[in-house]
Amino acid sequence: MVTRALDVVLLGPPGAGKGTQAKRLAAAYELLHLSTGDLLREEVVRGSELGREAEGYMKRGELVPDALVGKMLLARLHSQQAAAGCAFDGYPRNLEQAGLLDGLLAELNRRVDIALYLNVPDEALLERLTGRRSCPSCGAVYHVVTHPPHVEGVCDTCGGALVQRADDREEVIRERLRVYHQQTAPLLEHYQARGALREVVGTGTQDEVFERLREAMRSTKR
Repeated sequence: MVTRALDVVLLGPPGAGKGTQAKRLAAAYELLHLSTGDLLREEVVRGSELGREAEGYMKRGELVPDALVGKMLLARLHSQQAAAGCAFDGYPRNLEQAGLLDGLLAELNRRVDIALYLNVPDEALLERLTGRRSCPSCGAVYHVVTHPPHVEGVCDTCGGALVQRADDREEVIRERLRVYHQQTAPLLEHYQARGALREVVGTGTQDEVFERLREAMRSTKR
């Protein structure tokens, strides 16, 4: 018996842990982990035609058009690695992208089987994100509460000075959350109307959240 592909979308605000959990789900269910950010960077590094086109937008500080991202996604969806299904990491972000993804999957006689929404209160996200510190030299990431360096302000790995990224400042995060809620509310309704949405509490340890996601996945059959 041929098992149908399983396509999963992970939704959630900035800092909810979508990337970490998407990778874990992909490994657990033998899915291809698809992050559009990673996909764009890979295409640029490869120097593909799509990558060169995307690089022009990125160098100008502009958003890469959805149509161009869609072409990259379609190519990856047609690959052998995606045959068993995909875990989409933080994509789609709005209704337009959801429609694009639906169309791409429909070409393969597939659909979004489940949309997992990691629900984390804004104040918890602010604590997570404003507490992050990173090392410009080696890229190591810390948190002042949950993962502090041995010496305050100093990277354990290379001894570099830790900094707070500009996009981790409170005023920036509050604006990102405002935009997120504005764009995502219709998206949640979109998947709710299709009976595909599963809301999961996103607070707690990574293992606790992962177990909740797996419990939600058990309600979806291939």
